[in-house]
Parts: sequence; C-alpha cells; structure tokens
Amino acid sequence: MCLFWRLSAEDLPKIVRITADSSTGLVINEIETAEHPRLLDSVTSAVSNFATSRYCINIVLHAHLSGSISRQCLHEVWRTKVEKGETSLQDPLIEMPLGKYDYDLETFFPLFSRYIYALCNDLPSLIYTTNSVLKDFAADGVVYLELRTTPRAIPSAGITKELYVQTILNCITDFNDSNLSMKTYLILSIDRRNDPETAMAVVDLAEKYRNQGVVGIDLCGDPSVGDISIFEPAFKKARELGLKITIHFGEVPQPPAPTELRTLLSYEPNRIGHVINVPEDLRPEIESKKIGLELCLSCNVHAKMITGTYGDHHFGWWRGKGCPIILCTDDVGVFGSNLSNEYALIAEHFKLDRQTICDLARSGIESIFGTEEDKQRLRDTMWKE
Repeated sequence: MCLFWRLSAEDLPKIVRITADSSTGLVINEIETAEHPRLLDSVTSAVSNFATSRYCINIVLHAHLSGSISRQCLHEVWRTKVEKGETSLQDPLIEMPLGKYDYDLETFFPLFSRYIYALCNDLPSLIYTTNSVLKDFAADGVVYLELRTTPRAIPSAGITKELYVQTILNCITDFNDSNLSMKTYLILSIDRRNDPETAMAVVDLAEKYRNQGVVGIDLCGDPSVGDISIFEPAFKKARELGLKITIHFGEVPQPPAPTELRTLLSYEPNRIGHVINVPEDLRPEIESKKIGLELCLSCNVHAKMITGTYGDHHFGWWRGKGCPIILCTDDVGVFGSNLSNEYALIAEHFKLDRQTICDLARSGIESIFGTEEDKQRLRDTMWKE
C-alpha cells in the first residue's frame, strides 16, 4: 500500500511518497534533503508513526458495507454486467472518478440510491462485493471488524430483506472460517427514513440471526430528515433482547428536532458515531457513561461535516475525556481512506507518538459488540509489542 504523507510547509512544501511493504516495513522513495535541513527528522518521525499505525491498529467498528466497496470492485461488477447486457449504468470509474472524495451530505446519499444500489442489485453482485470488502479490510491488517448494513429487499432479483441478511452472513461465516486473522460480525441498521414497523422488523431480524453473526442495531441515514422519536419502541425492544446499540449522533448542526440528541441518548446506546455537533450540556452525560465514540476523520473532512481540516477535528476535544475512542473508516470506498491511513492522519495532525497510537488503538477493545472471548483475543494480540 502507499501513503502520501504531507509534511509541514516549513519542512517540505511537497508530498513525500512512503511505500509500505508487508515484509520489510516502509521505504521512502523520494526525498530531497539538501534544501530542507529539517526534512530528515520529520520524515523519520512520519515513518515511525505510520509504521505504528500500520501494525498497531486492528479494530474497525463503524464501516458501512455498501460504502466500503472499492471503486475497482464496483468496476468489476459493472464490467461483468455489461458483458451480460444486464446494466445501462456508466462505468463506476466515471461515476466515481479515482481521486474524487469530496462527497458532501447532499451528494453522498444519492450516490447510493441512484447508483451503487442499482449496480449491486442481485445475489452474485452482493456476494462478490461483500467478499471484496472483507478481503480489503483483512489486507489492511484489521483483525476485528463490525460491518453494518440496512436490510435491503431487491424484488427484481427475488431478494427479500431476510435473504439479503442471510447472504451477507453466509459470506462473513465463510470468510471467518477461511481467514483466522480477522473476525467479522454484522450490525443491522435502521434508516432514519423508515417507519416504526420497518424499524421493528430490523430488530426482529437481528434477534433471529444473533447466533449467526448479528451483534447489534444501528441508526443511520440522512441526518437532515426523519423523526427519530418514532423508533423508541424498536430500540427499547433491542435493549430488552440484549442487542447492542450504536447510533449516528450529532452529524449536523441543526437536526430535524431540537431534542433529537437527548432522545437518542435515551435509547441508551453503547456507542455513538461521528459525535460532531454536541451541545455542551450533553457532553457530561456522554463522558459519565463512557460511551464509545466512533470517529471518522476523512469522512468528516471530505464531506465538510466539520469546519477546517484534520487538525481541527473534534478528536482533539474528546481525547482525554474518558470515553473510548475508536477510529473508523465509515465509507472507505467513497472517501478513500483505510484504517491505516486514518491512524497516520491522527499521528501527523495531533503529533501522537507510537505509544499513544497503540494506546488509542487498544482503547476500543472494551467497546466491541463481540464476545468476551473476542475481547480476550484482542487483548492478547494488541498488547504484543
């Protein structure tokens, strides 16, 4: 894999290319130090932090299945369908050009509804893309993954929501059996646009398949729409069933209802995602309950969900407040930053040393929705120096 690490302007007003090799670590390909006497120290620090991020990070807890499909994988699905005369969609590499990551909240959700879902609309494409996503996370050194997806019916292909869930779980089970380095579970998402009955059906599916790999419930979707108070019965039932809960939280400055965030906290989530626009009067409750925070840097920056850039991210505020912080990829297929790069960005912009990065990575262990056995495996794995 390659990381393009941007140093500070005073050290190097260019981009240094650092290549990670699976066996030997990192190789710096292009460095000119003659005109930049402080460059070598900066690059050495960058390499040290990136090496740590590459081999110390292990857990992804906030990753949407459809948003994690690489553009190359989508292109392969498209090419197969074109050859069979099964699609009139344009090439994903044209629809989503390589290097384009600036999808904001107005362009992000339509990308799925009008394109990705239309392309991945049958069992072969669902299986192919799910397997590709699993392989990509494993290749990035992830050892524990919680994928999330909204159960989706595809009537044209004879796919019910239950068959959709079964298909993904089958892929996960097969991958878990064949790849012992990464353990994967599934979280089922309720979309904010759903009605109460649909939300309850998601909980019922989660309960039915909890012994086959489903570990929790999520609330996601366009944060500018929907009355989330209608989901109270669904989340109450999920809690009563012992299902874990994670919720997209504080994504926009002005949610549809002024009491939304307090209502969401009343659902007693185990984790909350993004956590950007949180009023000061709610922060103490989050801190006192030590709710796990799923933070997604690249998504927040590219989608302009925060003001400024990486160094302005609210990671800096939440750090040290007592809540477990778990860096996550969110939609790596859209925003183009895998977990290794997320940690590299944190290390660069918040000046974190190796020990701090490793401590950050380990802090998410107690927030996983898996078993105690899974937690112990992660403790054993992630505390090895």
